[in-house]
Amino acid sequence: MRFLITGGAGFIGVSAAAHYAKQGHSVTVLDNLSRRGTKDNLEWLQREYPAVRAVTADIRADRDALAAEAARCDVLLHLAAQVAVTTSVADPRTDFEINALGAFNVLEAARMAARPPIVLFSSTNKVYGGMEDAAVVEDGNRYRYAKLPEGASEERVLDFHSPYGCSKGAADQYVRDYARIYGMHTVVLRQSCIYGPHQFGIEDQGWIAWFSLRALLGQPVTVYGDGKQVRDVLYVDDLVAAFDAAIARIDRASGRIYNIGGGPAFTLSLLELIALIEKMSGEKLKHSFGGWRPGDQRVYISDIRRARAELGWEPKIRPEPGIARMREWMAANRETILRVYSA
Repeated sequence: MRFLITGGAGFIGVSAAAHYAKQGHSVTVLDNLSRRGTKDNLEWLQREYPAVRAVTADIRADRDALAAEAARCDVLLHLAAQVAVTTSVADPRTDFEINALGAFNVLEAARMAARPPIVLFSSTNKVYGGMEDAAVVEDGNRYRYAKLPEGASEERVLDFHSPYGCSKGAADQYVRDYARIYGMHTVVLRQSCIYGPHQFGIEDQGWIAWFSLRALLGQPVTVYGDGKQVRDVLYVDDLVAAFDAAIARIDRASGRIYNIGGGPAFTLSLLELIALIEKMSGEKLKHSFGGWRPGDQRVYISDIRRARAELGWEPKIRPEPGIARMREWMAANRETILRVYSA
């Protein structure tokens, strides 16, 4: 098959590109290379898999490049995004242009192709908002839902919160509707806390990577709130397996929305992550506490039963071995990471 991956030099994109290239598929990555670390990821990808094509383009403006690449692929993974809530608050226009307008441009490029490709969209659990109606109780060094043992399902009312939530939520609904209105094969994957190799941990873009990196460098972290906040976490290889499952079952998955996360079995609180990192490193992770960030949920856990039932998918890699793999990659690429952060 022929794959086009927007945001293909990001950590999820490069992981997916390597996976499909290794299987012998034709892979093109499209990225504007604006984020720190993307050039390094792309260099690694093309060194390991020379057949991978790279197109430097911006989904906001380079509509001709998008159209040309969409017309020659069978599967389009739309992963390009502005991914930080804090950045969206500081610069909502850029956030909108990348996440909402960019996704619209991608969809239109796919729709205008002679044979529209399958489109998988990387959405977010932030479309559910603060979930203030979901009661939360304190349980030791973590919080838990009082009445949602399986987590939050796709049937929840959408409640976009923050410019990031609004821009990704708008794209989420556009992707779904293009299946209904235009008969395209589109699938929305609402992701939760993805982590793994090639993730250059930045504080507001991946807390597992950020804490792991700071521990590796012997630097302290700030825990906002009391550290008992809980999220379900998913290793990137399990996410790519979800891509595979949706493609393989596209007749069933088309027009559908799926929560893709670790689910109730694969969860961590911030305090538990700190303890896990300390266990792995044999050293204390220096940390202090700051005030709660606005809108920070005590708990978010994905109900993944729909993906299990309809796609035959469920996560396999537990947090401890997954985080260990990420730490090994960080240790092996320490110099590159330091260079990226000093840029």
